[in-house]
Amino acid sequence: MFIQTETTPNPATLKFIPGEDVLGNSTANFNKKEDADNSPLALSLFDINGVEAVFLGGDFISVTKSDNDDWSHLKTEVLTTIMEHYVSGKPIMSDSDKKDESNEDDDEIVKQIRELIDTRVRPSVAQDGGDIIFHGFEDGIVKLEMHGACSGCPSSTITLKNGIENMLKHYVPEVESVEAIEV
Repeated sequence: MFIQTETTPNPATLKFIPGEDVLGNSTANFNKKEDADNSPLALSLFDINGVEAVFLGGDFISVTKSDNDDWSHLKTEVLTTIMEHYVSGKPIMSDSDKKDESNEDDDEIVKQIRELIDTRVRPSVAQDGGDIIFHGFEDGIVKLEMHGACSGCPSSTITLKNGIENMLKHYVPEVESVEAIEV
């Protein structure tokens, strides 16, 4: 098994591409070990001293390190852990209770915002090792949650304001601003 690595705009996060499916059409974000109970892979990665967050994408794994650690020491251990996990045959997630974030009761504006985020924003952000999840639209403000390499990235504010906000305002005049939230 050959696992590729890519840098991301966030210097604390590396993107690991195992060349095999990770979560397909789903994603999972873990900001601490206690959140990773349903992911044997994430739990193993958190056992590495210096790993602060794990994001599982469709075909990649983003790992965020602590500020005090160096990738030259962590990278090999992360690669080994991912490889051993795939060789073991253990599942990536121990359950498939991924909730569907869409809602049939969404109004047309929310449906349009969700569609733009899913088709134009998320694929682009995934290339950088992250994800953006829609959390709501109220009083002209779109609330988004940043995951993976996007969380804590120095350029995430620029991405939100100059990229996503401008695009949403262009296609959905009701949008006044975009805000990142933490859950």
